[in-house]
Amino acid sequence: MGSSEADKPLRRIAASFEELAAVAKQQPPGAMDAAAFSCACSNVSVLFGCLGIAFKFAEKDYVAKVDDLLEASKSISTLPSMVELDIQKDTVRTVGSHTRNLLRVKRGIDMVKVLFEKMLVTEGNSLRDAASVAYAQVFAPHHGWAIRKAVAAGMYALPSKSQLLKKLNEDEESAKAQLQNFVRSSAPVIRYVEDLFTSRNLGIDW
Repeated sequence: MGSSEADKPLRRIAASFEELAAVAKQQPPGAMDAAAFSCACSNVSVLFGCLGIAFKFAEKDYVAKVDDLLEASKSISTLPSMVELDIQKDTVRTVGSHTRNLLRVKRGIDMVKVLFEKMLVTEGNSLRDAASVAYAQVFAPHHGWAIRKAVAAGMYALPSKSQLLKKLNEDEESAKAQLQNFVRSSAPVIRYVEDLFTSRNLGIDW
């Protein structure tokens, strides 16, 4: 088993979110760098890929939205600037807008955070309970019946916890620290993005 950072996606994810959390925790919060945020979120893509068919829709949607933010970050330096530009153009809720994509990416990060929280407290080798709770809490309210039904069926094809950790080059003990790191560091980042929306009266439930 390799020990380099490249072989340890969980460590890369946790480290990149710790850097974002430092910005989110500033008082007043700093203007979060759009490229740093997008790169950190792109690190998370590997997780959706490891979860199999149940989260195939999420992987496809998430990767496309992150790619859009990465591209936008070449010309827009910060997340607040990104949102302000869409407000000025009146395109906040337009399909494909950077702001709409940012909200969808935030939701993906939220789902992974809840998944990790549940994995940390769930006994046994099954991911089904943790993944079901994460999906129900974050994605299900925004999905129609057909997608919810497909995801429920896909839950039976989830890898086991040990299979997932093997794909991520971790054992249970080493993974635990990284899961905790991500839960801790992603919380202020999620809050930061939500505040970008609520402070501008854009809402986050759409």
